[in-house]
Amino acid sequence: MTTLTSAARPVALSAVAAACALLVCGAAQATEGGGSIYPVGVENYACCALPPPGLYGMAFGQVYSADRVRDNNGNTVTPDGFKVRANVIAPRVVWVTKETVAGASLAFHAIVPLVDLKVTPAPGISQHKTGIGDITFGPALGWHLSDKMHTLLALDIYAPTGDYDKKNIANIGRNYWAVQPVAGFSYMDRSGLNADLKGMYTFNFKNSDTDYRSGQEFIADYSVGWGFGNGFVAGMGGYLYQQVSNDKLHGSTVANNKGRAFAIGPNIKYDSGKGWFVTAKYQMETSVRNRADGKAFWVKAVVPF
Repeated sequence: MTTLTSAARPVALSAVAAACALLVCGAAQATEGGGSIYPVGVENYACCALPPPGLYGMAFGQVYSADRVRDNNGNTVTPDGFKVRANVIAPRVVWVTKETVAGASLAFHAIVPLVDLKVTPAPGISQHKTGIGDITFGPALGWHLSDKMHTLLALDIYAPTGDYDKKNIANIGRNYWAVQPVAGFSYMDRSGLNADLKGMYTFNFKNSDTDYRSGQEFIADYSVGWGFGNGFVAGMGGYLYQQVSNDKLHGSTVANNKGRAFAIGPNIKYDSGKGWFVTAKYQMETSVRNRADGKAFWVKAVVPF
């Protein structure tokens, strides 16, 4: 789980994007379909600071696009005309209980993403899908070390609830379970430095329809900015992605397919001081291997119930 301010897990858009291309070019498979069950780079400011006890809601939106997939050497392996466009709205509920464990607040969350996905792997071939994506839920523990410093430990569980068919060009779901331990911190100063880092390690289970098991992944979302004292924070943010272990198909190792990427871009936050706030970010992917190479715009609004 991520905190109230995190975007958590609407849908693995980069994974869906690459999957479509792979049906055509048959290369660059970093994890099945070339992406992660976690939407890399989703986090922004205050990612790891739990709010006070209560029930909270968040509306999260993403617009993602990719025009190429890169192989193990960084070369583009998709044909001209390849395109992926995905729009997501992901309602999320966070319940911060009054209970404490080892001095930390105990919380639970759930996310049900709504996805609109269009894939054109080559000129004259396309598929358009809409529906509910893979649902995320899990517990978290949040510590408040000071009025500015906050830390988080959590466990996210990803359920294969999204539509999936191995014959499809576009798949909203990934058709396997995954678990993801999470650790992170947030440093927040209304008139000064703001810094966030959320580290995750993903254990993917097997896709029973394809007998494919994606490798383990390390992901770190980050943001660094400056608070101007009027509710605004501005700076930069993105993610680091590295696939750690090889994929396996029918029990055999798939060689030379580990994915990696680094992304960076501008971000901004406005905190009303009345319990609600809005963040936005734009990020571009670089140093991409065995994955889709694209860009994303994210926005989220957080409101206490």
